[in-house]
Amino acid sequence: MIKNLSFNVLIATDEHLQFAEQICAEMEQSAKARGTGIAKRSPEYVKQKISEGKAVIAISNKDEWAGFCYIETWSHGKYVANSGLIVSPEFRKHGLATRIKKKVFELSRKKYPEAKIFGLTTGLAVMKINSDLGYEPVTYSELTDDEQFWKGCQNCVNFEILQSKKRQNCLCTAMLYDPLEKETKPTVHTSQIELIVLEPV
Repeated sequence: MIKNLSFNVLIATDEHLQFAEQICAEMEQSAKARGTGIAKRSPEYVKQKISEGKAVIAISNKDEWAGFCYIETWSHGKYVANSGLIVSPEFRKHGLATRIKKKVFELSRKKYPEAKIFGLTTGLAVMKINSDLGYEPVTYSELTDDEQFWKGCQNCVNFEILQSKKRQNCLCTAMLYDPLEKETKPTVHTSQIELIVLEPV
């Protein structure tokens, strides 16, 4: 771990367009190293997300890109995915993935407050982060049926498994944050618990 480093995690702006090619190259290398596939994106696509204000980037105190993630919308904005999470290898072990995921999650909630936020992942670390943010494991049937989203799985080495299962399941775990469900769940406060305990029988 490199010492004397600090990072700023922020919504990406046009000044960060210069990092698009580096980000895409690292996404591809990371997918190959893991033996899994993520939807391959071009530098132009990443630049578009940055220009639209739908991306989060981590910048080191040495002005190097350290991590990245972007927002995609599906089914006419009813579903949102925080996609392409990547941390530069030299800046891993600094907790950046958690900070980036939290920031892009907050951005998604702000831009699309009524949308369901979902993700597909094989990574235990990402599952833990998602769980901490309020995501819950779900079946694939609860995800978007937008064909464009599922086409993104074609680059994955496990795509044949997905096809053979008729998109019902695969090696990835599906996780979903449903804002409506979160709002309707009753919240029990500590004071309420104490009142129940002290209530005479």
